[in-house]
Amino acid sequence: MSEALKLNDVTFLREVESLSHAKVSACLQCHKCSAGCPVGKETDWRSSQIMRLIQLGEQEMLLSSKAIWLCASCEACTSRCPMDIDVAGVMDALRILAAREGAELSLPNVELFNRSFLKSVAKHGRVFETGMMTGYAMKTGTLLGNMGKGARLFFKGRLSLLPSKSGDRKQVKAAMQRALDKEKTK
Repeated sequence: MSEALKLNDVTFLREVESLSHAKVSACLQCHKCSAGCPVGKETDWRSSQIMRLIQLGEQEMLLSSKAIWLCASCEACTSRCPMDIDVAGVMDALRILAAREGAELSLPNVELFNRSFLKSVAKHGRVFETGMMTGYAMKTGTLLGNMGKGARLFFKGRLSLLPSKSGDRKQVKAAMQRALDKEKTK
């Protein structure tokens, strides 16, 4: 972890709040965000615990946790928060900080998965699940590993062999390029 983030708890809290544009310090620990999380049972920390750990300055613990990478960004947590805290945005901020600081990831290939996702969005204007997962599986050597699940999803009409068109792909590509350019300057 770089010296830039080896700071006291208040500084880490402020860094997360600045990056996420969310007032983490306003969290009341009501646990409504955790109650609505569809992946909460799979994580090492629930969203309400993450909010508290940020307040306590537990950056190393958080930046290496599985929870920030397993977050589905469905925003159920954000919609349930009585303090209007963008909890999903906080999770995004924690992922950005973890990647920026080179935190040791507790899940294998998580960065490769995220890059595959972003590449798909940049190319198609939205995620093309079949193409994204095929590319990811080829890069990780697990192409045949989820073939059965993929086939079941396809036959149930949940996966498409071709990408669907989204609104303005040029606009999405431009936004993705701006984000990549911004990341390179840091």
